[in-house]
Amino acid sequence: MTYSELPASVEAIRRVREDPHRLGHRAHGPQEPVAGAGHGETGPARKRIIVGYGFWIYLLSDIVLFSCFFAAFAVLRGATAGGPTISQIVDIPRVAIETTALLLSSYTCMLSFAATNARSVLWTQIFLLITGFLGLVFVLLELQEFIELAARGITPQVSGMLTSFFGLVGLHGLHVTLGGLWLATMLAQVQVKGFRPEIVHRLICFNLFWHALDIVWIGIFTIVYLLGSLA
Repeated sequence: MTYSELPASVEAIRRVREDPHRLGHRAHGPQEPVAGAGHGETGPARKRIIVGYGFWIYLLSDIVLFSCFFAAFAVLRGATAGGPTISQIVDIPRVAIETTALLLSSYTCMLSFAATNARSVLWTQIFLLITGFLGLVFVLLELQEFIELAARGITPQVSGMLTSFFGLVGLHGLHVTLGGLWLATMLAQVQVKGFRPEIVHRLICFNLFWHALDIVWIGIFTIVYLLGSLA
């Protein structure tokens, strides 16, 4: 088979020879440094690049932290020390409401950023408020669960299983609470400063954080509550 039988290949080779930058090929030799990329003679990377990189490192470290708590619960699940088992303390109907509220908050959080892309302050604020309200419902239901368990004498000190249970679920609830405080500050910043580039970037980071919390909660709901109720 010759190149004459493949006219498309002949044309592609001709274009690459005329312009080495075509089809992903780059010319040999030194390249011009890109301003703000953090290399060459252009100085350090822009603040947005540094903050974005740091935020991804934070999210990954948070996932590692939750993974350790999941592993602890998996190991200590049967360590009840004569106390209640996980199936005796879970309240599936209430947890279902918590899950619905948190998943809906993830959807409204996504809608808030869609409104941000459309540069609509009103709808961004509305969807952020709904997100915060749903997050508050989730935290209050979880707090109610902990209070009721403590009233029955079911506390982290009773057994290793309860220590890991309260640690994992409580850690997630703490993250949602802090996320709600972050959301409140973003509401104020959008209202006062509008859609400046740094504000939009912070909204992107907040969306990533909130969606990551939803992913972690799906794991908690499945492993701790659903599988625990079947034990």
